[in-house]
Amino acid sequence: MRSKTKMVHGGITQDEKTGAVSVPIYQVSTYKQDGVGNLRGYEYSRTGNPTRHALETVIADLENGSHGFAFASGMAAITTVMMLLDSGDHIVMTDDVYGGSFRLMTKVLSRFELENSFVDTSDADKVEGAIKSNTKALFIETPTNPLLKITDLKQMADIAKKHNLLFIVDNTFATPYWQQPLDLGADIVLHSATKYIGGHSDVVSGLVAVKSAELAERIHFLQNSVGAVLGPQDSWLLMRGIKTLALRMEAIEANAKQLVGYLLDHHNVGDVYYPGLKEHPGHDIAQSQMAGYGGMISFDVGSGELAEEVLKKVNYFTLAESLGAVESLISLPSKMTHASIPADRRAELGIGDGLIRISVGIEDVSDLIEDMEQALGD
Repeated sequence: MRSKTKMVHGGITQDEKTGAVSVPIYQVSTYKQDGVGNLRGYEYSRTGNPTRHALETVIADLENGSHGFAFASGMAAITTVMMLLDSGDHIVMTDDVYGGSFRLMTKVLSRFELENSFVDTSDADKVEGAIKSNTKALFIETPTNPLLKITDLKQMADIAKKHNLLFIVDNTFATPYWQQPLDLGADIVLHSATKYIGGHSDVVSGLVAVKSAELAERIHFLQNSVGAVLGPQDSWLLMRGIKTLALRMEAIEANAKQLVGYLLDHHNVGDVYYPGLKEHPGHDIAQSQMAGYGGMISFDVGSGELAEEVLKKVNYFTLAESLGAVESLISLPSKMTHASIPADRRAELGIGDGLIRISVGIEDVSDLIEDMEQALGD
């Protein structure tokens, strides 16, 4: 089954009992047992729910994994996966990582003595150099947020295998339509499904897919124990979003490429970050491991003052947190998504006050370019 068809027909997408072409929303907390321990497949909706289960089969199919899991948010998914580790363990993480992931590791999980090192994972030598005797996992975000740095997943898989590390990939920006990390050697792939997978700014959720049955058993135990599960209505919304994921990603990328071309020629724009550019660091790697480059663009206008002026003037780009929606979104990472990262650390990473991040939507690209043109000024 080809990728685009899999978005529509992957996993459980129909109701076998009635023939309904949309899985019903099982708005239920508990289930009648035909005898003590004699279940009809479900006992309690924290442990399992038919609508959530249908979604979990779909994400497993899309990522070519053995099992999938749905959580109440992307951060709930990441937190649960991190609970596979023990106190005293060490994890190597991408340095240019989502601010929420950075906050989780440095402000929350560090209190439970889970150690971390943030390194440029596009440099294999730096990754090798960060591995210690107690390192147990390697966490990669590619493309990264917000500088869209690219990490060679096959190379990281080799390093993880060499050092017996759990290899985890955040695939939110790429989506399973453009990239399948499990096929490239990852053990676990996760998403903030709030973003492209949902795609309509109407649901908060996280998804995980794993390669092995052994990992699936461990994560299901944690999912049930911690309880940060996705509700049935949100699960249904995600399944609906997945059916159009391929079409949305193709339209979004087509718009993004034209916007990048416009930004490159504007005198008020400095650096433009987009993996589809031949001069973008890691472009060749992205080309080898991704089927498309996505709809995230970051660009620098030189100062925080000009950046905020641009954000005030745009009409079709909505100033908002999040990304991956049908509507174009715009943000200032230094004061929004990455505000939880200390200023000196942001400066070290290259996340300046003049850096603007846009999530391209499916509007008419001519309107988007004209809107950006009037906002950037002459």
